[in-house]
Amino acid sequence: MIVIAAAWIFVLLLGGGVALDRILTNTVTASFDDQLEYVLNAMISSAEIGPDGEVFFNRPLGDQRFLEPNSGLYWQISGQGHTDFTSRSLWDRALTLTAGQSGSEPKIYDSGQFVGEDLRVIEQSIYLPGSKVRWRFGVAQSRATMDSQIRQLRQTLTYSFALLALGLIIMAGLQTLYGLWPLRKVRQAIQAMRTGQMDRVRAPMPIEVMPMVEELNALLEHNEKQAEEARRHAGNLAHALKTPLTVVMNSATARADDLADTVIREAAVMRRQVDHHLARARAVGRRGQARARANVWESAEAVERAVARLYAQVRCDLDGNKAASVAVERQDLEEMLGNLVENAGKYGGGSVFVTIDPKASADPKLVDIWVEDDGTGIPEAERTRIFDRGARLDTGKPGTGLGLAIVRDVAEIYGGLVELDESEDLGGLLVRLRLPRAG
Repeated sequence: MIVIAAAWIFVLLLGGGVALDRILTNTVTASFDDQLEYVLNAMISSAEIGPDGEVFFNRPLGDQRFLEPNSGLYWQISGQGHTDFTSRSLWDRALTLTAGQSGSEPKIYDSGQFVGEDLRVIEQSIYLPGSKVRWRFGVAQSRATMDSQIRQLRQTLTYSFALLALGLIIMAGLQTLYGLWPLRKVRQAIQAMRTGQMDRVRAPMPIEVMPMVEELNALLEHNEKQAEEARRHAGNLAHALKTPLTVVMNSATARADDLADTVIREAAVMRRQVDHHLARARAVGRRGQARARANVWESAEAVERAVARLYAQVRCDLDGNKAASVAVERQDLEEMLGNLVENAGKYGGGSVFVTIDPKASADPKLVDIWVEDDGTGIPEAERTRIFDRGARLDTGKPGTGLGLAIVRDVAEIYGGLVELDESEDLGGLLVRLRLPRAG
């Protein structure tokens, strides 16, 4: 940033300096030329033709330098067939004037006709009253004075612009360092968090970097929550596997006759526990994906086909909004629907009814999915306990009691919820699964 600012300052000052140099040089030159033109006009107004046909001045020119030899200021009047009328300052030299046009505007130009002395010359050709000769009036002055003034101006410009550039670059550097200093403080705070001295960026920061600090703190909080969830899941899984492993070990130690059946039964329990926690882990990992989207109808049809193969005697009907989509990964959506529909087919009387996004939905930001069956339902007093891991009301059928727990955990991870009620149409259990609607 400092290098770019310095380069831009250099370009701007260079362009400005060149432009200002041209303006001041032209101003000095114009002033110099005005003085020469003033002298030329004074010569023309004072010139007359004498009885001998020669030109003379009816009054002397006022500048004393015209009387000093080689003073640097000269005049000369030339006419065809006449001797040049020159100032005393020319001494034994003469000006070489270019041929001008009668009545033309004064002509100004630089000349190097004198060795070691550059001249600025102005001349004009006119006809004087009483003479048919075209007289060329010329005034010349050494450029030394004008060039000295221009050099002094350029030196002053160079020093001034160099000092200005240095000051601007220093100010740009200080401004850059001052503006970026809060980032140094953020880096130091992150280093302190890495070494365990802090857990958040808490130092007051300028308003320009506060959004970044807030996002950083939010990211840290998010990571801490994920780490805490991972630790909790690992602890829950370890606790869930501890009991089946203990049962298997006790049976093996006692050399029980039903050891094989015990191992198969407890291994199924452990596999279901592992599946449960894997489902939670997948949902947690996918929760931050803004592109998560699934069509509920397509997932429900896939689940219906899978359940139909398991329970051929169960009839499953779908109804509702076929276009409804939820902000959930399809695999997680089918995991939840599969558990609900499978439970309805297993514990119901043979009829399962799935309604997607019914018109009675209260919150437009959520998609309601109703799963109803014609079974015995769940008493209201047991509807909270049934979500606990391993909780089962009907122990006569195979299962691990983790289906509703998985549905609840995955739904809550995505910001949804699960409610139990009584089905008015089928008389059995009504499960309301509410998931965020996809934008």
